This record gives sequence, structure tokens and C-alpha cells, in this order.
Amino acid sequence: MQKTKKLTLTAIIAAITTVSSSFIYIPVGFAKIFPIQHFANVLSAVLLGPWYAVIQAFISSTLRNMLGTGSLFAYPGSMMGAFLAAILYSKTRKIGFAATGEVIGTGILGALATYPIAVLILRQDATLFGFIPAFTLSSFTGAIMGFGLLKVLVRNKAIGGLLHENSTYNRGL
Repeated sequence: MQKTKKLTLTAIIAAITTVSSSFIYIPVGFAKIFPIQHFANVLSAVLLGPWYAVIQAFISSTLRNMLGTGSLFAYPGSMMGAFLAAILYSKTRKIGFAATGEVIGTGILGALATYPIAVLILRQDATLFGFIPAFTLSSFTGAIMGFGLLKVLVRNKAIGGLLHENSTYNRGL
């Protein structure tokens, strides 16, 4: 896919994610669970590859924070999840691995990376493993949604050559 098309699709996914955040989120303590971000991460990981997926997560997190519908916790979770989902997909060409990467990247690694933000920057009382249940639930929900949509698109041959373009098999690596 050409860079212009990838940038455009990245912007569209980030915009849809940002707009939908104003009405689809679950507040948990001082964090907001947002399964649509995880859904977008899986789509971006499979359709666009690692760097565009991370850019999409960063843009979405930034816009959501600017509009007051997100929190600083969005950055480490969404970006780690998008990156791991894209890396696992690019190595295996399996959509299930992209969804698993999103859950592990956001639900575990992102949750652990959020702890210093909560304690040092926001001065909130938090436990090291306290974010894992909420982040895992949110990322699992969004990853299942992304997995389901991608499977339907593949079954109906709606995304054609886009699907395997971002795998290492296609790049000769």
C-alpha cells in the first residue's frame, strides 16, 4: 500500500476512534476503559503494520486527552498493545496473534507501564498490578471485536491484498 493511503487510513481510524470515545467508554476508578481503542489497534496492526499502528494509537490518545475523553494512561497501553499486535501479526500472518498481542501489550505490559504515571506524575495511590484487570478486560473486549471484524472481512474477501501486505512473508524478511 502506498504511504499516502496508509497515512489516510491511519488518520481515518484515529478519527473514528476519537469521535466514538465521547460515548463508548467505561470509567473505572480514575482511568477510563475504552475497548474501541483496542479494536482500532488490532485493525491498524493487521492492515497497516507496526509503525502506523503505533502512530494511530498515539494520535488517538492525544486527541482523546485534548478533548477530555481520555487519560494519560491511554499512551502506554494503547501504543504497547498496537506495537505488539502488529509485530506478532507481521511474523505469523495470523489475526489471532494480533488480538493476543493487543491483550498482552495493553493488558499486561501497558498496565505495568501505567503504574509510574499514576504514582509519579498524577500522584495517585496505585498498586503495581492494580491496572492489569481493567486493562486486560478492556483490551480483550476490543481485541475480540477487531478479530471478529477482520475474520468477517477475510471471509467475504473484502480486504484482499491488504491483509498480508504487512507480514514479513511479503517483505522477504
